[in-house]
Amino acid sequence: MPNPSRPRAAALAVATVLLTSWVSGCSSDAKDGDLTKQKLDWKACSAPSEAQGGGTAPSPLPGGAEWECATMKAPLDWSDPKGDTIGIALIRAKASGDPAKRIGSLVFNFGGPGGSGVATLPAFGGDYAALRTRYDLVSFDPRGVGRSAGVKCENDQQLDRFFQQDATPDDSAEQQALLRNTTTFNAACEKNSGKVLPHVRTTDAARDMDLMRQVLGDDKLHYFGISYGTELGGVYAHLFPKNVGRAVFDGVVDPTQNVEQSSLGQAAGFQLALDNFAKDCTSKAEGCPIGDTPQDVKDRIAKLLKDLDSKPIPGVFPRRLTQTAATSGIAQSLYSKDFWEYLTEGLQQAYEGDGKILMLLSDSMNGRSENGQYSNITPANISINCADDKPRYTADYVRSKLPEFKTASPLFGDYLAWGMVSCTDWAVPGAAEHPDVSAPGAAPILVVGNTGDPATPYEGAQAMVNALGKGVGVELTYKGQGHGAYDSKNKCVQGAVNSYLLEGTVPAAGTVCS
Repeated sequence: MPNPSRPRAAALAVATVLLTSWVSGCSSDAKDGDLTKQKLDWKACSAPSEAQGGGTAPSPLPGGAEWECATMKAPLDWSDPKGDTIGIALIRAKASGDPAKRIGSLVFNFGGPGGSGVATLPAFGGDYAALRTRYDLVSFDPRGVGRSAGVKCENDQQLDRFFQQDATPDDSAEQQALLRNTTTFNAACEKNSGKVLPHVRTTDAARDMDLMRQVLGDDKLHYFGISYGTELGGVYAHLFPKNVGRAVFDGVVDPTQNVEQSSLGQAAGFQLALDNFAKDCTSKAEGCPIGDTPQDVKDRIAKLLKDLDSKPIPGVFPRRLTQTAATSGIAQSLYSKDFWEYLTEGLQQAYEGDGKILMLLSDSMNGRSENGQYSNITPANISINCADDKPRYTADYVRSKLPEFKTASPLFGDYLAWGMVSCTDWAVPGAAEHPDVSAPGAAPILVVGNTGDPATPYEGAQAMVNALGKGVGVELTYKGQGHGAYDSKNKCVQGAVNSYLLEGTVPAAGTVCS
């Protein structure tokens, strides 16, 4: 089961993509010239591929500006830069303001890992209108994602079964089934994507971004990273400190933690978000339809999940809402306060025997579209995490840690603890215990932490500031709810971020927005 750090995007979908289409036959191009000198062929964007999530071509921005797409060649193996290449899918919207005041490109990564930036940026493009006055807005599918050598593991029918499995085993038989399903999934990734799996580490994506900076014609990389995008940005700053321009990290990953520590932190983070949801519901004058007190709300949710473990209810036909699907649906709804009303309605319906809303939320978490096709967000997420993270956890070890995880979160503890076995028999060894983001000499990086963030707990922001090093990280605190801060529409947060990116004005360290 993948870690539930997911980008804030609509449900995505994926279909089979053959390895032969991932690794382009461009080795001669790599040998003939310098990839930094390549010219991008920008064209009108087509509809997102199934691997990117499907759907329709992006609509024009307000004012009629069209989105443009291109493919950048990058080495498959950065240790062999003259060898085979892969294509990195890019999208941009040109700056809307005075060309004389244009700063350059502002590159976005929305997280995951595994989220398609090409599909996501247009969905949030309107939120960044102020930034587009002086920047071309640019995003990309990182390697292993979407149209950039997208990892393929199991097919849609197999993924349906994978996400219906019991991810919180209560006995030996259920545990063996979970481990068997994990092994089968991982073997499918190796069979279908073996050539690319060793080359999807975050360090590889960071090197792609520096190539992208040069191909886009920028002396510095101006960057906006969200969720996992903050880890990618930190790794970039470590590898290329002198190339960092104006950068913002929002929804910050703690770079000092290993997988176990991160999962335990997420358990506490999602529990805090659930606590806040329950308090909000029961504080309303019209009353809360799912409980009389915050504890009552949580007790009823716990009973629902216990009941679903043995008796799933109808979900999205013909699938039934299992305990695992309900848990992931609840987790998805805690990413944004805007989703809380859907969680309330979904729980109401589930208590009456209808699991459709919670299952749709779970499908959104897992990248499943209404037509039953999956994006490749889960294969990409697992592949990148397993290539990055050195620890490999056994079932016995996870069992020994269950009490600690249950203390952190009675609701999400088991779910996140057992997720640690995802990489146990992965084909590629993990790179490190945790990423190195030390970046002495880099320009200031604005690090925005949200006190109510479930997926990347607030403490990660200070850890990132400390890890970046003295004079680099500048922390800004947002006292809010949901994953990330800028898209909360908080004027204080947006004002500070915009002032830095547009004017170079760094807010005072320790600034608090509420």
